[in-house]
Amino acid sequence: MFGLKGDWSLEVKERYFTLQDYSGAEPRWCTGCGDHGILAAVHRVCRDSQIKPENTVAVSGIGCSSRLPHYMNTYGFHGLHGRALPVACGVKSRRPDLDVWVATGDGDCFSIGAAHWIHAMRYNMDITLLVFDTHPSGALLPPLNPLTVTLGVTNISFVAQIVDWNAPLRHEVITKAHQHKGTSFVRIIQRCPVYVESIGKALQDEPARMQLLTHENGVQVDDNVKRLFPNHAEHDPSNLAAALAIAADESALPLGILYHNPDAPRYDMMTSVGMEMGVDDKLAGMNQALDHFAI
Repeated sequence: MFGLKGDWSLEVKERYFTLQDYSGAEPRWCTGCGDHGILAAVHRVCRDSQIKPENTVAVSGIGCSSRLPHYMNTYGFHGLHGRALPVACGVKSRRPDLDVWVATGDGDCFSIGAAHWIHAMRYNMDITLLVFDTHPSGALLPPLNPLTVTLGVTNISFVAQIVDWNAPLRHEVITKAHQHKGTSFVRIIQRCPVYVESIGKALQDEPARMQLLTHENGVQVDDNVKRLFPNHAEHDPSNLAAALAIAADESALPLGILYHNPDAPRYDMMTSVGMEMGVDDKLAGMNQALDHFAI
């Protein structure tokens, strides 16, 4: 036909994504719930990074925090109680090209999902893990310390803690966590205005109970943010022993990045080897490996 190009390829123009491109259903969390601020931070980090929504996956378990995938205009998986991390690891294992976020709660992660929490940290896949902790005081027995437990796991690479009500610090830490290549563990002390309002209110009213950790390789915030915290200290996040000591000190709640090791090996880099192979090549490789056991 005359007047038509022989090349039928479609030119795909670069897109710029706004906050609205990452916003899903209208959040139905309670008024005053800290989850709203965390969701806003995730939307903003995605926007700033210009991640394609179709290349993003939000995975969760069960609980208020785990409604987050419904409020993301991305792919999502609302899993079983305590099982968000194995789902996320499975997604990352087979689709290492996707940007994977995990939203989980203190019970979902530290209680019923504790075994998955430990091993997911050791796998160190490239996942951003946000733990919404509404009950940091624990249960009747002395509670697990999520920071010391995580810091004690082999092959961890990123451990941080924030509060939901300080927006600049919240955004800075979640941004650093998302930029990190490996499993980024971020514990978020989160306000619940319905069941445990007293916990968040007490911390907001007594900022001296918290300690801001700053460092050129960690969190960097302006003086306006620092003034909100009477206690702050320089902490090198590459120092694991110092991170453990800070996490174990119950006199103050550390906020910022406790540990960062960008060189820790990632399991998703190992599981993705050979993914480009065809079925015939995979079968040939399996048969060759099994031949070593032939009698």
